[in-house]
Amino acid sequence: MDETALIASAQQGDLDAFNTLVLHYQNAVFNTALRILGDDDSAQDAAQEAFISAFQSLKSFRGGSFKAWLLRTTTNACLDELRRQKRRPVVPLEPQTDDGEEIDSPKWLTDPNLTPDQQSEADELEHAVQHCLDSLPVEFRAVIVLADVQELDYAEVARAARIPLGTVKSRIARARLRLRECLRGFEELLPSSFRLKEEQA
Repeated sequence: MDETALIASAQQGDLDAFNTLVLHYQNAVFNTALRILGDDDSAQDAAQEAFISAFQSLKSFRGGSFKAWLLRTTTNACLDELRRQKRRPVVPLEPQTDDGEEIDSPKWLTDPNLTPDQQSEADELEHAVQHCLDSLPVEFRAVIVLADVQELDYAEVARAARIPLGTVKSRIARARLRLRECLRGFEELLPSSFRLKEEQA
């Protein structure tokens, strides 16, 4: 994929070029939104808003990391969504069986390549990590997702979050410490392979 050429074409209004960029980055955008918001429906809404906003402001992109620029738009869409939720709080509905029981891991989220035991462990880890992410202040959650999930370097995170590099480093360090402490509380639930080394000693 010639990203530079696609961006140039999209800036001239070429929808096909922009759609190619969307297809390339849709997973990164959705996963970022999901980690920040912790809810599939809200993440889908935020991802859609991010792409609409990105298309509308594409001419303002002046080079550098397009991924970082796009994830900055995604982060802003997530913050807008969180503000909306604060004004109109909603209770997320968990998928349910025909008997009204909550489904911990809907069938459409399972990985067919995993055994049932492996899937169960993966689900436990996913729930623990998301719980701990949700417990972070949103400004910590955003930078840790950009750095550790999307693997942006610190300078790209600083541009995406529009904060100084020193603030990025401080927030990431503090976020990692809080996540580590939070995950200690899940020692009984986490698979042994994910437990902290000193706790296995």
